[in-house]
Formats: sequence, structure tokens, C-alpha cells
Amino acid sequence: MNWLTKAKNFGERIKKVLKKRPSKEDMENSDWTSCCKGPILKKDLENNLWICSSCGKHHRISCRQRFDIFFGKNKYEILDTPQPSEDPLNWKDTKSYKDRLEQARKKTNQNCAVMIAKGSINGIQVTAGAINFDFIGGSVGAAEGEAIIYGVQHAIDNQTPYVFFPCGGGQRMFESPIALANMTRTTLAINELKKNNLPYIVCFTDPTAGGITASFAMLGDVHFAESGCLIAFAGKRVIQATVKEELSQDFQTAEFVEKHGFVDKVINRKDLSKEIGNLLDILLKKNSEVKSENSNETSELITETREAS
Repeated sequence: MNWLTKAKNFGERIKKVLKKRPSKEDMENSDWTSCCKGPILKKDLENNLWICSSCGKHHRISCRQRFDIFFGKNKYEILDTPQPSEDPLNWKDTKSYKDRLEQARKKTNQNCAVMIAKGSINGIQVTAGAINFDFIGGSVGAAEGEAIIYGVQHAIDNQTPYVFFPCGGGQRMFESPIALANMTRTTLAINELKKNNLPYIVCFTDPTAGGITASFAMLGDVHFAESGCLIAFAGKRVIQATVKEELSQDFQTAEFVEKHGFVDKVINRKDLSKEIGNLLDILLKKNSEVKSENSNETSELITETREAS
């Protein structure tokens, strides 16, 4: 047997092995996933809020799973957000953008990557938003921008705090400048929220990067982050190639970002609801005291004016 025949047979054996491997769809539908020590039952992971009990890794979760943990199961209401034109540029590469959207919606049971919900924490009414990474990498397009802004408007109209759980790689390339414009639009919306003296709390989740980090995600009054999550703008390899220096192993992790002042506190997913609830108690009490002081000053001024007249 010559070397050409051997190579051909070897190639055929490799193909057979690869054919036996489960597809991505099979893995998603399986009862198992993997982490530090190999296979782990999804049910066991779910019972621990999708946190590995061995290494503490916080696995990515959907918006509904996020709200279940934050508010409590079925203790919140999903809000309907505006749906703009879904393919304004008629984008097509290896497949059409419309096909990608259809697949993402079928996979996640969401209309877009962002979901907005309302519920209560410690008896405080809260508007909350989250991004699902499984929806085209959590990227932000026109629909996602509209959803984020809708959440801001709902918070202003109902005088509630706004809590957001960002993730994703940035703006959606299939919508080009339309997606990029939402960096500015969401930033302006958050500024309106702050003009109304309403708390805006951000909790970074894995991964938060690109145009998401460069806009609404970094504008919080207080920044929390889940343990170990990636928080970045450009990728580590890009930065390393630019500065021509070796970067630390924990570079761009939540713990690294906290150490350098961009995150206030890194928190385990189990403690998020309690921590945010306690913080809102303090912030809203402070706001009510300020309003009360302003009201007292106004009353005193009116009394003085009347006496003077």
C-alpha cells in the first residue's frame, strides 16, 4: 500500500469520526452541557442558577431565565416593545438577514435580542431590561435600540428605577449605520432618565463588549458585574498587538475591571436581587428625603412671601 492510498484511507476514517460527532443542534437539545470537569446535567446547572458548582462559572442565560432569577418565577410582566422594519438594507451574505432573524426568533422565542419587563424588588416597582446572547450574539440593531429606549420611557412614565443586564458583542453589522446610530440614541435616552432623578443600575454579564460597552452599558449610576464575565471594547488580542506588551491573564474580566474602577462590585448571581434591592432602598430613600427637603423649603418660601405681603 503506497502513501497516497494510506492518506486517502486516513482521510476517510477522519470523515467517519466527524460524522459521528453530535451537531450543534443536537448539543443544544441535549440534557447535557459541559464545564470544567466535563459533562454536566443541564438540570443540575439550572438548579444552581446556571452556575457551575465546581468552578463557579456563570453560564449564559436567556432574558426570561434572567427575570426569573431577578424578580422570581412568574412574578414579572414582559412588556411589548416596538418592532421597526426588520431588514432596512436588504442584507444578504451567505444567507439573508431575514433568514438569520427567523432562525434567531425560533431559537430564543424572542422578537429581538432585548427584552423589557416590569416587576418588584423589596416592594419597589422596577423596570428591567436584558439581552439574550443567543439572539445573533446579543448584537444591537434598530429593534434592540427601540426596546432599550422603550424601557427608559416606561421607567420615566411610571417613576421607577431602570435595571439593565447587558451582554453581546456590539452593534449589528447587518444593519450597518442604522445599528450604530443606536449607540447615540440609547445614550441620549439614559441622559433623560437621569434628568428625572431615577436610578439606572447596570449589571454586566458575559460577554459585554464593543458598542454596547461604549454606550448605554457604561452609563450606570452603579455598576455591578457577575463573577468572571468579560467586559471589554476591543478584543484582548487586538490590544496586545497594539501595545506590544503581554497582558495579564485576568485582563478584561469583571474582577480586573473592578480593580481599575469601572465596576463598583462583582457579585455572585445568587446575590444580585438582594444587593440591587438593598441599593434601591437606599437610593430611593435618599431621593424622597431630597424631595421632602425641597418641598419644605418651598413651603417656607411661600410662608415668608405671604407674611411679607
